[in-house]
Amino acid sequence: MNDNPVEARPLGRFQSALEVFWVFLRLGCTSFGGPVAHLGIFRTEFVARRRWLDEAAYADIVALCQFLPGPASSQVGMAVGILRAGLPGALAAWLGFTLPSAVALILFAYGVAGARTLSDAAWLHGLKIVAVAVVAQAVWGMARSLCPDRGRLTLAAGAALVSLAVPSTLGQIGAIALGGLVGWRWCAAGVPAHRADPIVVPFGRGLSTAALGLFLVLLLGLPLLADATGNHIIALLDSFYRTGALVFGGGHVVLPLLQAEVVPPGWVGNDLFLAGYGAAQAVPGPLFTFAAYLGAVMEPPPAGWAGGVICLVAIFLPSLLLVVGVLPYWQGLRHGTAVRSVLNGVNAAVVGLLGAALYTPVWTSAIFSRDDFAVGLGALVLLMVWRVPPWLVVVLGAVVTTLVAR
Repeated sequence: MNDNPVEARPLGRFQSALEVFWVFLRLGCTSFGGPVAHLGIFRTEFVARRRWLDEAAYADIVALCQFLPGPASSQVGMAVGILRAGLPGALAAWLGFTLPSAVALILFAYGVAGARTLSDAAWLHGLKIVAVAVVAQAVWGMARSLCPDRGRLTLAAGAALVSLAVPSTLGQIGAIALGGLVGWRWCAAGVPAHRADPIVVPFGRGLSTAALGLFLVLLLGLPLLADATGNHIIALLDSFYRTGALVFGGGHVVLPLLQAEVVPPGWVGNDLFLAGYGAAQAVPGPLFTFAAYLGAVMEPPPAGWAGGVICLVAIFLPSLLLVVGVLPYWQGLRHGTAVRSVLNGVNAAVVGLLGAALYTPVWTSAIFSRDDFAVGLGALVLLMVWRVPPWLVVVLGAVVTTLVAR
C-alpha cells in the first residue's frame, strides 16, 4: 500500500480541473445502478485504473460521505475532485457527473408537461408502479445493512410511525433527530475502530470554516428571507437547499422530503412528481438530479431550464459546502465513538422514513388493482432476483401497463 499522502498532480489548476470534468462527464453518462454501484465504479476508476488516490484514502472519503447528509456518490466525486484539483476540481466533478442526467430529466419534463391527458396515460401509471418496486428494493437493502439488530429495527419502525403521524418536513426532521439521540445513547455496540490515513487537502481550514458558516447561514436564513419577501425563487432555493441539507441515507430518501416540499403547495402535481421519479430510475448519475426535473415542470415561473438549474444548484449546494467544510477535519473526527453511534441511529431512522415513503405517497398513488400489484411484483422480482438494470425495468413497466390498458 502506498503510505504517501495523496496530492494533486503538478499540472496547472485549470488543466487538472478540466481533466476531472471530462472523466466525470464520461462516468455521468455511464454510471447506472444507484449510489452503491457508483462508489464501486469510482473505486475502479480512481484507485485501480488512474491511481489518483490509494485504497486507504478512498475508504476515508467514502466514510466521510456516508456520514454527511446528501448524495454520497456525488460527494465522493467532489472530494476526489478536491484532492485532484482543489475547489475547481470539486465543481468540475459535480458538473461532469450531474450534467447528463440533469439534461435528460429536463428534456423529459418538457415532454411530460406537453401531455394534456397525463393522469390517464397508461405509460405514466407504469412508471409509478415501477417506483413502488424501486423504493421497496431500497428499503429492503438498507434495512439489511443499516438495521442488523432488533434495536435498530425498532428504531426504524418508530421513525416510520413519527413520519406518518406528522406528515411534514417537521416530522421527518424530528424522526432523524430522535434517531441520532437514541443512537448516541443506545447504538454504540458494533461501532468499528478505524485507523487514520493521511489525506492532503489543497486549501486551509479557513476556507473550510467559511464553508461551514455559509452552510448554516443559508440553512437558517433562507426560510426567514422567503417568509419576509414572499419571493417564489427564494422559496424554491429554501425548499431545495433545506432538502439537500437534511437528506441522510442516499438518493431514495430525497423522495419524501421533496414530495412534502413541492406537492402540498401545488408547485408540482402528484402525478407529475411520481412520473419524474420513475424516469429518474432510467437515467445514469445521481438521483438528486430529480430536482432539475421538478424545477422544469413546475407551474409557477421560473420553470423550464431556468427552474431546473435553480433547483439543481440549490439541492447540491449543501453537499459541496459540507464536503469542503468537513474534509480537512475528518481524519480526527471519524475516530469518535459518539459520532459513529449517532450515525447508527440516524441511518436506522432513515430506513424508517423510506419505509413510510413506500406506503405514502408511492404505494397509495400507484397500486389500485390486482393488475397493478402484479406488475409491481414482477418489477420487484426483476430488480431483486434477476438483477435487471433499473432503466430496463422502467421501460418494461411502461410497456406492460400500456398493453394491459388496451
